[in-house]
Amino acid sequence: MKVAFFLLPHASTLILMVMAIYGCGPSFDMEDNHTTRSSTTDVELVEEVFGMAPDGKTIGLYTLSNVNEVTIQITNYGATVVSIEVPDRSGRLADVALGYDTLDGYLRQTNYLGATVGRVAGDIAEGRFTLDGQEYQLVMNRGGNHLHGGIKGFNSVVWDAEPIRETDAAGVKLSYLSVDGEEGYPGNLQTTVIYTLTNSNELRIVYEATTDAATPVNLTNHTYFNLLGQGVHDVLGHELTLHGDFFTPIDENQIPTGELQNVHGTPMDFTTAETIGARIDLRDEQLLIGNGYDHNWVLNKGDRPLALAAEVFEPNSGRFMEFYTTEPGVQFYTGNYLDGGLVGKKGAVYQKHAGFCLEAQHFPDSPNQSNFPSTILRPGGTYTQQTVYKFLTK
Repeated sequence: MKVAFFLLPHASTLILMVMAIYGCGPSFDMEDNHTTRSSTTDVELVEEVFGMAPDGKTIGLYTLSNVNEVTIQITNYGATVVSIEVPDRSGRLADVALGYDTLDGYLRQTNYLGATVGRVAGDIAEGRFTLDGQEYQLVMNRGGNHLHGGIKGFNSVVWDAEPIRETDAAGVKLSYLSVDGEEGYPGNLQTTVIYTLTNSNELRIVYEATTDAATPVNLTNHTYFNLLGQGVHDVLGHELTLHGDFFTPIDENQIPTGELQNVHGTPMDFTTAETIGARIDLRDEQLLIGNGYDHNWVLNKGDRPLALAAEVFEPNSGRFMEFYTTEPGVQFYTGNYLDGGLVGKKGAVYQKHAGFCLEAQHFPDSPNQSNFPSTILRPGGTYTQQTVYKFLTK
């Protein structure tokens, strides 16, 4: 069945090359119900008002639907994935992303459900780093560390939004200017995040950033997945394959020690499929520090720019997710600090391990770890990253 893509009449096409080619149409007024149909795509895009930000800005909700009944919702508050509805092996649909029914939940949340995090994902020890001989002190928001961009990171700002389209796909381009000094970071950083849904059931995320002064940049998406359906059960029975022979162990403050440790013979070994819960409660030092899995894996990418990094299978539903990235690492997190205090979509109470995250990124604390791949972006350069979540059944 073909589903129409909605856009304004006379929309022009803008081609953006960011690891892929995207056609971009202009933004349209969410109050305007006048639409026309395009024959260039089978993916539908509908824009509506999600609510109002505290500063009075109107927040949009973008619903993408493909020919396979996969539906994904994105909001420009925090450049956030709100929902991902996909079929099981019998064709029954379920939302596999944790989140909230209303904007208010995202305005109040502290767990980054579905959000884009930055400027730097993960921890920076003591919120400090030295760059070109100058020391910078960032805002600290997790104990004595700086986490996921600080108190007002990219997850809690309003992004400019622009609907986009291409053959067999549609999505939204989100843009944000992080000004010099924001949360302690140097330089004005212009960032874009492009979400698209394809008829191959792929959620593509493409990131790009430029700066006028040297600054660390390490962006990721923080969607919590549960392939049984959000709020149904924990994820401990999901089977994970993670294509990384090494991980970066952490100290008691959850900061990488700088070591690259082989996963073989440890609970971190997912080089062959294993259930997430098989070893999560072992009295292993790393699991005790993280209260479960909350670690960075070094991916076996070789020279491949976009490589398969992980696969997750949920045997009861038959849902199967492939995860691809251009990044050197992935933070695998098992919702260890969800404690039943969050009430999500349709009244779901999110208990410990209600979802898992696969956060494509450079390694945590990279600005302070000279042996890690660099996260420093300089004027004249462009930060780029691509992540793909592909939804299948078996």
